[in-house]
Amino acid sequence: QVQLVESGGGLVQPGESLRLSCAASGFGFSVYIMYWYRQAPGKEREFVASISPVGDRANYADSAKGRFTISRDNENNMVFLQLDRLQPDDTAVYYCHVRRDGYHWGQGTQVTVSL
Repeated sequence: QVQLVESGGGLVQPGESLRLSCAASGFGFSVYIMYWYRQAPGKEREFVASISPVGDRANYADSAKGRFTISRDNENNMVFLQLDRLQPDDTAVYYCHVRRDGYHWGQGTQVTVSL
C-alpha cells in the first residue's frame, strides 16, 4: 500500500530555510509525478510544487517561485522541498502527495515561521 512519510519541518525565523523530505513506499515511485501541498490554519489545502517522474520538469505555485525548490531521488524513493527565504505566510502543514489509484497523502510536517 502507498505510504508517504514527511519530515523536516520546524520553527524558524523569517528569512531562514528548511528542507522537507518525503519517504515514499508501496508503489512504483519513479514513474509518478510527485507533489507538495500545504494547508495553513483556517485555509484550504493548496498546491505548492510538483516534479516529473524523472525530475526534469517542475511546476510551482506563484507563492513558491524563486524561493522553493522541489527535487527527487528515484534510487531512494524520496522527494524533497527546499524552502528558502521563508516568511510568516508560509506557516502551514506541508504534505507529500501522489495520484495513484486515487489520491494519497502523508501525515504532514509542520512549518512555522515566526519571530
